[in-house]
Amino acid sequence: MPVPVPVTRFAPSPTGLLHLGHAWSAWQAWRRAQDGGGRFLLRIEDIDTGRCRPEFEAAIYEDLAWLGLDWERPVLRQSEHFGRYRAALAAIREQGLAYPCFCTRADIRREIEAAGGAPHGAPHGPPHGARGNPQEPGGGLRYPGTCRGLAPTDRQARIDGGAAHAWRLDAAAAAARCGPLIWRDEIAGEVPVDPAVFGDVVLARKDVPTSYHLAVTVDDALQGVTLVVRGEDLFAATHVHRLLQAILGLPAPLYRHHPLLLDAGGKRFAKRDRAMTIRSLREKGLSPADAVALAAGWRTG
Repeated sequence: MPVPVPVTRFAPSPTGLLHLGHAWSAWQAWRRAQDGGGRFLLRIEDIDTGRCRPEFEAAIYEDLAWLGLDWERPVLRQSEHFGRYRAALAAIREQGLAYPCFCTRADIRREIEAAGGAPHGAPHGPPHGARGNPQEPGGGLRYPGTCRGLAPTDRQARIDGGAAHAWRLDAAAAAARCGPLIWRDEIAGEVPVDPAVFGDVVLARKDVPTSYHLAVTVDDALQGVTLVVRGEDLFAATHVHRLLQAILGLPAPLYRHHPLLLDAGGKRFAKRDRAMTIRSLREKGLSPADAVALAAGWRTG
């Protein structure tokens, strides 16, 4: 599906220095906006306030500017908009599609092991060959639904007693409410939504009023993003995002999940890979054009 005037975005988390893979993803999103006479947005996804650092946010601006990318101002910083995520969660709860979960990670792992299952979700990567991410972004295990059947009185009693809890999406109930859904990817084509990819994902925690899934869905709609360009490691997460869009009555953008750049060992780049950070490439004397050319010619998975 063509996008006449694309609105794209690059949405890094300031938890480390950007690497060559980030540069490639950001450049692709920026290029699509430039070629289509559209808009390129920068969003700082800093809901993990314990790990995000001001110096890394400053480095994001510096690195992108060095690459020659320009973006619209002001930059949206998620930590400044928790109120809108609370409102979205309230709308989901009002529909009866979210429930409180009191399980710890250890509780979830024990429940999965007792059921004889592997402690991860089934991979639902793009059909063109990517593996996808079998876990929730952030390293979570696919939840077995332990707290889904708790009686309302039991739930409220625990909350009133100060029990730590998260709010989870009732994926099966949401899917039944919304009916069959699809989303469109420029590479994979039309993709039917599978609500069971991650199961009942976390929407918010007691100490953080949103999750990656909820925040990215709300912000893409708020900012009018029409084309999401990102790595194929987030392909499976799009099943969740499309379901949340339907629940909240939000538009569904077009997606392009591009292959990831891989290191010499066949692993995706990580922020700890100092040798391939944009800053290190700049310090080695590479030009912005050199960095883009290096990314374009790098091995992918």
